[in-house]
Amino acid sequence: MRKFFLFGGVFDVASVEEKIAKNEALTLLPDFWNDSENAEKVMASIKNLKNKIEPWRNLVSELEDLKTLFELATESGDKEFEDEVESSYNAIKSKYEKLRILNLLSDEVDKNNAFLTVHSGAGGTESCDWVKMLCRMYTRWAENKDYKVQIVDLLEAEGGYKSVTIQILGHYAYGFLKGEAGVHRLVRISPFDSNARRHTTFASVYVFPELDDSINVDVRPEDLRIDTFRSGGAGGQHVNKTDSAVRFTHLPTGIVVACQTERSQIMNRQTAMSMLKARLYDYYKAKKEKENSKFDQEKRDISFGSQIRSYVFQPYTMVKDHRTLCETGNVQGVMDGAIDSFIESWLTKKWEKSGGSSEQNK
Repeated sequence: MRKFFLFGGVFDVASVEEKIAKNEALTLLPDFWNDSENAEKVMASIKNLKNKIEPWRNLVSELEDLKTLFELATESGDKEFEDEVESSYNAIKSKYEKLRILNLLSDEVDKNNAFLTVHSGAGGTESCDWVKMLCRMYTRWAENKDYKVQIVDLLEAEGGYKSVTIQILGHYAYGFLKGEAGVHRLVRISPFDSNARRHTTFASVYVFPELDDSINVDVRPEDLRIDTFRSGGAGGQHVNKTDSAVRFTHLPTGIVVACQTERSQIMNRQTAMSMLKARLYDYYKAKKEKENSKFDQEKRDISFGSQIRSYVFQPYTMVKDHRTLCETGNVQGVMDGAIDSFIESWLTKKWEKSGGSSEQNK
């Protein structure tokens, strides 16, 4: 009879149940609804905690059933029982891994959609091609998760994109992608070099959440400069060719966002405002916590020594994350969107660095 080793957890069910009970006790107070804003926060907290704990309760129940099945298989020595135990174990382990990763996504905006911007850096034409490759990589990753992707802003250049912003619509899109912010380095024999020399080039990735109605960011009209212009680029599936493109400049912070994908200027204004509020949310959060480098990695030098990840095509194949040391030799798989191992290793390290604390337990 083969041995099956069960895994440990990272979710304190008893602690969460205790917090649910405390919050529910607050709802029974006579003056609870006098402060409607606070009441709504408490009710939302209860709902979120219950939504998080229920899958873990189900997993514990399945684990108990598996233990019973394992004992029966041990006593009988039946091969069919043994195969069923292994199948059930693998299924439970798969569920556990998914819940473990979701448990690491505990910030208030982790569950939101995401805007992802890629800018070219040192490398000229090669760098613009690298931006296009990264855009394709994140698009493939999102499509593999059944997320929706649409280009919000695009500045084309020789060989590819000077910069591109995409909106990724899906549950926990921001939570998964936030660790991708930073400088990405490419090493390969450039197809644009007639002498077939090896080139190193860079692009920066910046990720920020699309805010929902639960988070309010006040943008004063007098703080905005609004410019309208004719969309650039190739047109067609990426951008339109009418005078409906919009650019917002937030004067106090210098943050600039643009949208040019819709034919309607009103639609472009709405998307641009959503992007601006998301950028301001990150900006003020970073300022408050005095950790600008954590949230605004786009402003780092896009050059040697600042990269978070390297993608080497020649003389060997390897993708390595310099923050977690996670690496793989399957470069083509990564460029086709297989970046979950990098995402998960970064989230795990971030969780461990924080001492294993989880915001959803608060």
